Amino acid sequence: MGGLVEDDEAGQNPHAVREPKENNLEQAIGHEVRILRKALGLTVSDVAAATGLSVGMLSKIENGNISPSLTTLQTLARALGVPLTVLFQRFEERRGAVLVKAGEGVELERRGTRAGHQYNLLGHLAATAAGVQVEPYLITLSTESDVFPTFQHEGLEFLYMLEGEVVYRHGDQLFPMQPGDSLFFDADAPHGPEKLVELPARYLSIISYRRRSRGE
Repeated sequence: MGGLVEDDEAGQNPHAVREPKENNLEQAIGHEVRILRKALGLTVSDVAAATGLSVGMLSKIENGNISPSLTTLQTLARALGVPLTVLFQRFEERRGAVLVKAGEGVELERRGTRAGHQYNLLGHLAATAAGVQVEPYLITLSTESDVFPTFQHEGLEFLYMLEGEVVYRHGDQLFPMQPGDSLFFDADAPHGPEKLVELPARYLSIISYRRRSRGE
């Protein structure tokens, strides 16, 4: 039986109200400096030693409490190993949104799909600030098939059953799924519908994976 999970146990609170950092240059720069520093595994003291800035000054920069000079920003960029423009990207970056009206999802043919297996892409963002690619699909299975497709790809996948009933395979495990059931899994293991129990079957599939940078 499910229960409530505390926010700090489940991760960030999706309903929390955040300050609009993108609309404040100092806060946007400070947020980027903190992210880069933590990604490198550096403490504020480490960066202070590398730049000659005081710990207090760096804390104020990261909290968006002061407007650092261009010279200070250049020093920070060198210490963090990034171009100066990277420190401004959170301020300049636009946040995207895609609306797909009912019945207007792009129908795709995924490799390995069979007749009666329909995939509709419900939206697509080419880039996100978090560097994560997300692909939401509406999948409709309307015809019994002798051979079921098995997929294997990078990232994480979330399924939510809307209609019908299927037995879904993930690795060597089988999961009966009915309307209202959900399944969240590492998509690197072989997965796919093992048995179609009640047709038509419809479910949402949301795939997320890290966007590869050039040169990877």
